[in-house]
Amino acid sequence: MKPARRTCLALIFALSPVAALAQADGRACSDITDKGVSYSVCAAPAKGSDLRLFLRDPEGKPYGAFSAIDRDLAKRGERLAFAMNAGMYHEDRSPVGLYIENGAQAKGLSTRGGFGNFHMRPNGVFWIGPGGAQVTETSRYARLKPKAAYATQSGPMLVIAGKLHPRFSQDSDSLKVRNGVGLCRDGRVRFVISNARVSFHDFAVLFRDRLGCPDALYLDGSISALHAPDLKRSDGWRPMGPIVGLVAKAR
Repeated sequence: MKPARRTCLALIFALSPVAALAQADGRACSDITDKGVSYSVCAAPAKGSDLRLFLRDPEGKPYGAFSAIDRDLAKRGERLAFAMNAGMYHEDRSPVGLYIENGAQAKGLSTRGGFGNFHMRPNGVFWIGPGGAQVTETSRYARLKPKAAYATQSGPMLVIAGKLHPRFSQDSDSLKVRNGVGLCRDGRVRFVISNARVSFHDFAVLFRDRLGCPDALYLDGSISALHAPDLKRSDGWRPMGPIVGLVAKAR
């Protein structure tokens, strides 16, 4: 390869943060640093991936933990390639907003106002349908009425059609460990958890500018947890409500 061509390719990859996240060894998850903050990022193709939502086991008891889901999957020769908490929930771990699992709706879409992050409009829905995984603002989801096999509603939206949520401030001093999901231009869906406290603004900028996701949704903060065997990590310090996971064949 000629030196000029090598230089050109090096510049392309240096200027392409999404390409830099590709794992040559096939791992689904990796750690990155952005503006001095560490994040763990797990990715899967938006179409064709076995992404699922989990809330209750076959007996109707909330799973609450990644290990409980893995035990059930193991009975079918499956495992979690990665997983994280997927939306806000009440004390009994029932979802605050829309929740659909395996085509069955457990809770309807919430369009009413209120206090807290969930009601910081616009909020949105992460859902999986015939066309793959999507991140859609709530009012648009209500108009579309898609045939979702899985869906979880949360809020606020972090990025909407390439623009940051209008209420985010660059000078905010509200810092928390946060997790969210984004649908990215390269056709992949990315699940991200911060490994330190960050503001909504900086978290949203990471999705838009570093990961190339024109639409991204906040899932939760403070209780955020990740299961990532690639990173030798499985958080489990607090029971969870809805959980999203990529399912793979058992090794």
